[in-house]
Formats: sequence, structure tokens, C-alpha cells
Amino acid sequence: MYDKSDPRAALASTPADSMIGVTGLVAEEQVATFYDSPPQLDDDTGQTWLHRGHNFLVALSHAVPGASFDRVAQVDEYCVLLPKGGATIEWNGSVTEVPGHSIAFVPAGDSRVTAEGGEIVRLFTTANEDLLALCGNADGYDRPRSHVKPLTAWPAPKGGFKVRHYSLDVAPEPGRFGRIFRCTTLMVNVLEPFEGPRDPSKMSPHHHDDFEQGSLALSGEFTHYLRWSWTSDMADWKDDKVLKMAAPSLLVIPPPVIHTTRATGPGDNLLADIFSPPREDFSLKPGWVLNAEDYPMPEQA
Repeated sequence: MYDKSDPRAALASTPADSMIGVTGLVAEEQVATFYDSPPQLDDDTGQTWLHRGHNFLVALSHAVPGASFDRVAQVDEYCVLLPKGGATIEWNGSVTEVPGHSIAFVPAGDSRVTAEGGEIVRLFTTANEDLLALCGNADGYDRPRSHVKPLTAWPAPKGGFKVRHYSLDVAPEPGRFGRIFRCTTLMVNVLEPFEGPRDPSKMSPHHHDDFEQGSLALSGEFTHYLRWSWTSDMADWKDDKVLKMAAPSLLVIPPPVIHTTRATGPGDNLLADIFSPPREDFSLKPGWVLNAEDYPMPEQA
């Protein structure tokens, strides 16, 4: 269902036992419009909004200069996305200076992220119950979603755990999709910015059988299109949805909802997609995961 110019058209085709058409899989999308809702935290660090998916959660902060975000007994590896300003990350007695326009991964345990100021995004798994309880949609998964693949951590990085960071200044390359990075728990694809609206003749409607997609708008405006497939049970049937969202915002798309997104802002439209655990199909494409040499895939993949 991808346009022939879309690199994802070369991904493995959907298996014959696709979840589309299976009854009882209907779930609501999870929507957070950070730009017009009160933050979950408002303190001397700034303002922080938190919103969850099944396996991951997003903490987006408008940080005051010099604000420190501490994690004590952090359960697992997490991600720090720095769209503009940089940060200092302390972990296990080491201090790492991370420039702006970077992505970083921080191991489990005690850590501190001190921001230069401005927007900072931290991504965690839902195994971190203290953060989970703060999410604006903390009860959004009270009804179990058994068709979403549970989180199983991928292998430890080569050379052991440490703070690792990577620049987002990566030139586009024909045949590669976005700017994809992964750790043991998360995969983040910081897409190339759309300058102005996306060509409506080159959309990419598709679905996922057993994992969610978190679409985090960092700048601009986006229109998300969602379609729930009909099954033999009319209780599953839902109307299509068209969600117009500015930045910053987060849409968590449940499987197996058919979806596609169009950048609609007049200027710079920047979107990052979040997956937990990392996607095998993206990881199997040579050259797509930009830090694949640091983070190995599971042997069964």
C-alpha cells in the first residue's frame, strides 16, 4: 500500500495470517495535544507532559536552562531526544556532553540529564511505574490488549552499557527510510522534515499486526488518517477518523488500524515515530538503522 517511491515498499510483504479481519482487536487510539493541555508536571525544571502507549511512554519537557532530570533506579535503557539544545548526561560516574540535534541512549540505574533549556524529549518503557502513573492517559490500557506484542529487551550493546549519542545531521540516502536509531528497548525514526504540505498523491496507508506506532510531532502540523477494518462482528466496526494535530503532540496508533499521515503545515513539519521493542523489519534492511553496529539484533531475527 506504499507509493512506489516510498522505501518501505521494499519491506517484506504482510504475512498471510494478517490480523486484519480477526475479531475482538478493536482499540482506541491514544491522543495527546501537548500544545493545548496542561502539563502533568510544573516545577522548577519547567513543564513536562507525559503520555503512554502499551510498551512505551513519552515525557516531553519545556525545560528551564540548567534544569536537571534525575532517574533513580531506572529499570531499563531509555532515550533522550534533543531536537535543538544540548544536554549533559551523567551515569555511573561518567559525564557525557551531548550536543543539540542529537539522540542519546542512557542505561538503567541512576542517571541525570541536565538540559541547556528548551524542548527535551525522554522516552521510557512502561516498566517504569513511577512515570507510568503520571501519564495523562495512565488508565488508557486498563482493558488488556493481548494482540500487542509484549516488550522483550533486545541484546546488550557491543562493549557493554554506556551513554551513547548520535547526531541527527544525517544526509538523506536513496532507498533508506528516515533516520532510524535503536537501543535494547526502543526504536526511534526521526523522519526527514517535510517542507510544506506532503504531496497527497503519495500517501502510504498501511497497518501493523502486533505493535503500536507512536507518532510524535515536533514541529509543524499533521493530519492523521485512521481506518478500522471490518470484521465479522459488527461490534468491532468503527468510523474512520481524521485527526488534525499541531506540535508538540503524540498519537499512539493501535494495531491493526490502517493509518497514514500527511504533513499539512506551511513550513517545517518534523515527525518522529516510536516503537517498543525495536522493529525487526526495519532492522533487517541493510543501512536503515544508523547505529546497528552498536546494538545487535536478537539471534532468532
